[in-house]
Amino acid sequence: MSELKTKKNDKDPMEFIASVENEKRKADSLVVMDLMEKITGEKGTMWGPSIVGYGSYHYKYASGREGDWMITGFSPRKQSLTLYIMPGFDRYEELMGKLGKYKTGKSCLYINKLEDVDIDVLEQLVSLSVKHMKKLT
Repeated sequence: MSELKTKKNDKDPMEFIASVENEKRKADSLVVMDLMEKITGEKGTMWGPSIVGYGSYHYKYASGREGDWMITGFSPRKQSLTLYIMPGFDRYEELMGKLGKYKTGKSCLYINKLEDVDIDVLEQLVSLSVKHMKKLT
């Protein structure tokens, strides 16, 4: 069974954010970092080379594969600012309708720039997601 490549490490999230070339993406990342620290009550840690994560939980699939993953996090990717909403988005349909301009993957929220979304709604979404994940741990 292959081992998960993205793991928590001791690299400095602020050094990573400082290395982001796009100044707007860097500024948006600092806002999201503050928001996630406020919600989780934790400082961010690096997961792999490009994800700032908060908290962690242990998972185990029926297949026997298991590991640890962040409760929430973000990554300032070139195409978009990616936020990790681990329970997915089905339970947050009403909030998603108020959020603004975004795209989603299974647990990824893709935002071009923070001005495209309602920051208060984003904060509610992250907060509810974190509460849900903490109940599972």
